[in-house]
Amino acid sequence: MTRVCAIVGPTAVGKTRIALDVAADLQAEVVSVDSMQVYRGMDIGTDKASGDMRERVPHHLLDLKDPDRDLTVAEFQALARRAIADISERGKLPLLVGGSGLYFRAIVDDLQFPPRSPAIRRHFEERAEEEGAETLYRELDRLDPVAASRIEPGNARRIVRALEVIELTGRPFSDNDAWERYESRYELKVAGLERPREELYTLIARRVHEMLQAGLVEEVQRVNEDGLSVTARQALGYKQVLDLGPQARVDELHLEIMRATKRFARRQLAWFKADPRITWFDASAPGVTEALKAFFGATEG
Repeated sequence: MTRVCAIVGPTAVGKTRIALDVAADLQAEVVSVDSMQVYRGMDIGTDKASGDMRERVPHHLLDLKDPDRDLTVAEFQALARRAIADISERGKLPLLVGGSGLYFRAIVDDLQFPPRSPAIRRHFEERAEEEGAETLYRELDRLDPVAASRIEPGNARRIVRALEVIELTGRPFSDNDAWERYESRYELKVAGLERPREELYTLIARRVHEMLQAGLVEEVQRVNEDGLSVTARQALGYKQVLDLGPQARVDELHLEIMRATKRFARRQLAWFKADPRITWFDASAPGVTEALKAFFGATEG
């Protein structure tokens, strides 16, 4: 069975920096578990690993598609598993790093993804625009309360996908017992990074400030010139810049992006805390990098 390690946790907790030090010592290569870093040109807003970082440690699943194209979870799953096999065959350790809980589980667990129908999806997308995401959310809650409990009421993209599957299959979107089993296809060790909440919120505020200073608004305008896919448009920061429009003040953008990022961080933590395979580490603790190296380097009993 292929050995795979992972570092997961909420946005801004410090995964990228810590993972670089861990990967360098363990002869590992990073497989990004981020649903938005797959898009070319979306660099500032996704806090993508820099060129220097990629030279130090090879990274996979970055810059795969132009942002006007969608990349499905099933496609991501296949690409990630291919990268893991390639890294392992070369004698290196695949190290998954990221905060996209669905994509993480898609890689490591035997999850199957239902078919798609562009016509049905368009039908629900049009309804979401006309009636609002909350109306469709109530419909989903009636048809599949388990799926609804896992989706933010304002997340039109995921609500539409769930309703599309129900319409296509006649079965609940949540009707897949693999979701409940937490049984990996790999020899898996997972570390979760967390921080005290107020400290995490301070780091989120700092990151948002730095992104705006680095040119986030200009980056959003640039990638939006050729159009953004439904998925890419939902990226944190990009959605708020587009929704508030070109006349938005920097302080308005900062507040809206920070609020959205805090909500997202809470959802990430809730998702990962439900996974019993994850061993948690305080990212602010002295020696956390050495603790992680020991955790991943230790052999099983």
